[in-house]
Amino acid sequence: MMMVSDDCLVECKIDDDSDEEQINTPPPPPEFASKASTPAPELPAPPMAPPMAPAPPTPTPTRPVDRDPYGINQHLKVEVSDVLAEPATLRSIDQVWLHSVAGFETTRIWTYRCLSLLLAVPFALLCGVCLAVVACLHVWFVVPFLQLSNTFLPCVRSLVACAVDAFISPFCASLALCCSQIAISLSDKDGHQTRDKETV
Repeated sequence: MMMVSDDCLVECKIDDDSDEEQINTPPPPPEFASKASTPAPELPAPPMAPPMAPAPPTPTPTRPVDRDPYGINQHLKVEVSDVLAEPATLRSIDQVWLHSVAGFETTRIWTYRCLSLLLAVPFALLCGVCLAVVACLHVWFVVPFLQLSNTFLPCVRSLVACAVDAFISPFCASLALCCSQIAISLSDKDGHQTRDKETV
């Protein structure tokens, strides 16, 4: 008996436009049926693997935080070459120079770190308090005083101008008239005596 593969089978669909009844065809014999139509025996499901722990996230490289974005402390970028330098004619032993540079850098960095560990938080709190006091005085004293001054100064200026015109200007004018009659005359006695001393 010869077996025909599924590739050779062709499915043909016939569309009848008429009202004729469609012929129900019986299913094909098992040897000609496609492999997909035969139900496969159910196999037992493979055992479930224990859930895998989520993989730790790979660390993404982060850019260092710029702690001086406005460059207010650019003058503090001090390196060894800004402080220590040996001219060409005077040179120490290479190991002495290398250890001196390493000691300079290590001392500078760790002294700053220790001092900042001790003083950074108190100084930051002090700066915060000072800034809060300045802001409070500015908001509640300086700006209201300036605004009130700009509001009331024209009235005060007119009052002061009236007071000056009424009292101070006549007093100053009369005092100037009194002093205008004073005449100071210098005698030549002193001049002759100095001339005689010069000739002697």
